[in-house]
Formats: sequence, C-alpha cells, structure tokens
Amino acid sequence: MSFALRLAPALIAALILAVGPAHAKPRAGKAGASAPKAAKAAEATGTLMLVESWPVETTLDHPGIPDASDVWVALFDGAKSSVDLGEFYVATEPGSRLELVLAALTRAADRGVKVRLAADAKFAKTYPETLASLDAHAQIEVRKLDLEPSTGGVLHAKYFIVDGRVAYVGSQNFDWRSLSHVQELGFTVDEPRVVDVYERVFAIDWAVAGGASVVDALAAAPVVDPLVEGASVNVGVGTALVTPVASPTGLLGDERLWDLPYLLGAIGGARTRIRLQALSYERVGYDKIEWTALDEALRAAAGRGVAVELIVADWSKSGDKLKSVQGLMGVPGITVKFASIPEASTGFVSFARVVHSKYITVDGAWSWIGTSNLSRDYFYGSRNVGIVTRGAPLATQLDAYFDTLWTSSYVEVVDPLRADYSPPRRK
Repeated sequence: MSFALRLAPALIAALILAVGPAHAKPRAGKAGASAPKAAKAAEATGTLMLVESWPVETTLDHPGIPDASDVWVALFDGAKSSVDLGEFYVATEPGSRLELVLAALTRAADRGVKVRLAADAKFAKTYPETLASLDAHAQIEVRKLDLEPSTGGVLHAKYFIVDGRVAYVGSQNFDWRSLSHVQELGFTVDEPRVVDVYERVFAIDWAVAGGASVVDALAAAPVVDPLVEGASVNVGVGTALVTPVASPTGLLGDERLWDLPYLLGAIGGARTRIRLQALSYERVGYDKIEWTALDEALRAAAGRGVAVELIVADWSKSGDKLKSVQGLMGVPGITVKFASIPEASTGFVSFARVVHSKYITVDGAWSWIGTSNLSRDYFYGSRNVGIVTRGAPLATQLDAYFDTLWTSSYVEVVDPLRADYSPPRRK
C-alpha cells in the first residue's frame, strides 16, 4: 500500500516539515561548556508515531501504521542539511524497497545534505558492497565502529537522525529483507530534547569509529538532559511521557540513559500484565555469561499474580534459547509462544521470514520499544537504543499490535517438555 494511502496528507507534510528549515539545528554544547537544557513543563512539544514492516503475503500488516520504507523515503527526501545513521549493517538487493530508500538518501547527498553512516565493523566485512558504494559519494562518509576492544559487543542499534530534528529508531536493520520479509516495529519522534539524546549517542559512536578513545568521545559529546522524568509528546489521540534510552553501560557518559534499569523496574512494579516480544530470549547469550535478572523478574511477577505473555521467533527452537523459553513456560502465569512466518511464494529468503520486533508493555500504561533482544549481551556489551514511555496512548497501540500476532495462526504455544523442536532454515 502506498505512503499516500496509508498516511493522511497532513501527517506526510508533518514528517517532512518537522525536519526544519534549510539550516541545521544548533548543536548542544560540549561537555563542560554548558549545562543540560532544563526540562520544560508537561506541554507536549513533539510527536511519536509507530512505524512498521511486515512480511509480504501475511496478514500482519496494520493499516493504521505506516510502512518503514515509505517513512524513510519521505524523511530523506525532506532532509535539508544532515542525515546521521547508526546501523548494524547495510545490505540491499536490486528491485527491493531498500533500493528506493538508498535512492532517496543519495538524492539528499546530491543536493548537498551531509550524510554520516556508522556501521558495525564486524558486519561490514560480511556486507561491504553497499557501504563502499555509499562511501564513494562526496557527501557521504562511512565509518566502521569496532566495539570489541571497549565493550566486547557490536553496534547493534538501528536508527537515524535527520537535520537534528527528527529521529527514527526501530528493529529494522538497513537491510532489504527487513522491509519486505520480516515483522519489524519502530517509531519516529521529533521532540527536540529526545532527539538531542540520540544525537549524543551518535556523536559518541562516530568519534570512537573515527579513532577516538571512549574516554575522549564521552568527554567531547554534547551535554544533554537525560529526561529521567520524561518529555511530554503527542501519541495518537493522547500524550505520554517519553525517555530515550540506550546501552551499553560504560558507553553512555550519563548512566541514567541506560535502558535495563527502566525495564527491570517496570517489570518489578507490574500489577496485572506484562507483554514482551523479541527475536530471542535467553539466559546465556553471545557473551556466554549466564544472566538471570530478567528471568527472575518475570518469574517474580508471575508469582505476584501478574499475567506474563512472551512471543519469540521460531529461530529460538534450539540451544539455550529453547531451554530459556521452555523454562519460563513451565512457570504458572507465564505463557510463551513461538512465531513462525511461512516461506514466501517466490522461494526461500535467507535470514528472513521471521518476527524481529522488540518491545514490552506493562499494565497497559508503560512501554519500551528498542533494538535489543532479551539477553545480557545486548544491554551490557552492544550499542542499542530505544525509548521508554509512561502513558496509555502508546501502550494501548502496542498491546493491539501484540494481539495481532498473539491471536494469529502464525504462533504456537511452547511445550515445556518437548524435546524434538527444530528451528527453521535460516541460510
């Protein structure tokens, strides 16, 4: 469905106009040079809008949520001065929706917009072609971020900032498959103080990718308000308080930006229902360190009578991922479901046909959307970003999004005793 059909004309205009005038927004001061901007009263000064991708030939499209490819093209075509991207990797395919996005990004560069793209150094070796093509443009600079020496993780975030005025954060990798063959969820936000936080995260990563030490990058990054109490934004027909968050600890400068304490705190205070969705949930992740904090928090919530519902991809049907979800499924009050997306009629697509959205809702009043899967390494080692929202307007939308998959034919309840699960082919 086209962008024009999916979004009201006024909203299309807002996406483009929110980018601002033909000059870049003044950057926040350097650390030590000025104090963080004071938080304003609860008057909403921006808008947050959900954005999705959905696997073609499925019923997972939400007509009220615009498609990422359309939104990305609109934002890049509206850019006046700068586009800063932090991406796990970039991989395209001729004729794909990402080709339209890359064309829009190149058009922006052609008219003088400065484009900076930070990509993970490890995955750049797997997908070098598109990065090299972009870097060849005079107005596009690509840097590769290697976090192994400092945190042991990767640049796993997927986000970008246009003209310092609009940010996009979501589960979509800058990958053609993410836009057509994967269930994904993200958002745009144009609240100035929220965008400033994402700019700080990008500034740190950009400096480290350019050769700066973590200490120097943190010291030089713009000072921002961590918005611990939240900034009021318009969400649908109401308003909510939002706090931008990120990981890992040690690469933030201000540890109040760390997302994990927010997640554990909300789960610890849950009274009626917790809903989670991610690609994977596991007690032992890529870092091989057993991590029980989230597992214990969910079990404790269930013990208080809270209904806990979790969706993970069928890629989790083996190893510690399987053990972790089967262990949860054996707890009274916790229900876990695998989600499986059928192969496309055009044939097998590697690393696709999967659910990849990452979000949590608590009691229909608190929510988190991010780029982390649910294991330790995403919060302690890898760069990820997200947003925490207090208020029913967004949580209600996310609960409706969750219900679409939870009640669909694409899910099955995890059997805690079954030993013969087998994950689908991925490559």
